[in-house]
Amino acid sequence: MLRRAGSSPASRTRSIRSIRISHGKTIASKAARAASQNENARGEADLDAYAEVDGPWREIGLAAPARRALIDEGLYKLSDLRKVSLDLVKDLDGLGPNAIRILISEMKKKDLSFRK
Repeated sequence: MLRRAGSSPASRTRSIRSIRISHGKTIASKAARAASQNENARGEADLDAYAEVDGPWREIGLAAPARRALIDEGLYKLSDLRKVSLDLVKDLDGLGPNAIRILISEMKKKDLSFRK
């Protein structure tokens, strides 16, 4: 992998610090918020929270990214999908074609349909 001169991780850190210092408190506070959100997004506690509520999705065989996307949207069980359109579900990050197929087939089995 080719690197430009001065593009080491240490120099990037120095440049971020200089941006924060030169542009004041606003950028520093935004960066701090983003960093804390990233730490929370990768934290084990959040995964445990998902594990507590993703049982119905796990039972039908959805992959973890699909389960998390549905839970983030407030959809905790198959019957909750009646509240939303198929287009909204397709637009969720984490739901690929296989997850959509699984959801549609499970909804047909239970005689449910998406909102029109």
